Amino acid sequence: MRDTAVVPRAATGESSLARAVRVLEAFTPEEPEPTVSELARRSGLHVATASRIVGQLTAHGLLGRGEDRRVRIGVRMWELASRASPTRSLRDAAMPYLEDLHAVVGHHVQLAVLQGEEVLFLERLSARDAVVNYSRVAGRLPLHISSSGVVLLAYGPPELGDRVLARPMERRTPATITTPERMRAVLEQVRRQGYALLAGHVHENATGIAVPVRNGLGDVVAALSVIVPNDERAAAAVPALLAAARGVSRSLPPRGPADQPA
Repeated sequence: MRDTAVVPRAATGESSLARAVRVLEAFTPEEPEPTVSELARRSGLHVATASRIVGQLTAHGLLGRGEDRRVRIGVRMWELASRASPTRSLRDAAMPYLEDLHAVVGHHVQLAVLQGEEVLFLERLSARDAVVNYSRVAGRLPLHISSSGVVLLAYGPPELGDRVLARPMERRTPATITTPERMRAVLEQVRRQGYALLAGHVHENATGIAVPVRNGLGDVVAALSVIVPNDERAAAAVPALLAAARGVSRSLPPRGPADQPA
């Protein structure tokens, strides 16, 4: 008789694994070390249930507890995520070009991929006196706001654009694009010129410029971007960005990375 693993379920029918995932998803970049009570509130679980799950995950090193009793992501979680990251080959291929580009622009240089209906940032190189930038590694932004997101939207499947443009679009500054008509015009411009330049869309003092990164088959698998001051010199970064993106593309395998997140 074959053994089968049975995952215990709550009275609501939700598995213990699903509740553990809810706890893990309750960690945010803004508050990376919440209390158990905060985790319970964010995950919608009873405090006793959240406490028990935190204890189990802590016992396996996936979470950690400080002397202040706040909960943080454990070293073991970081170790496993780093070892099996589906974006590792892309990041490794891009890093030499990111470093060269960073030396040229002296501000923020970023690598991002499409994750669902958001842009996910895999890497960011910054300088001490660089212009303001709200993105962060492993952070996300709506596609319509950032230059990386607009590039990924422009080269993404048509149904993705239909879904994104059908919903209300968040405004961050007066320059943020929030109408479907204007966004469609910008996406067409991006496809025609090969890059997105968004001045003051996330912060009035910053300009985001992004270009597509392609694999050997010509498919866009990522976006390479810089965040520079919002002034008349911003567009000067475009040639260096395009050259860096071509370098990254040449370094990728034909379908690379094969395990790119969807």
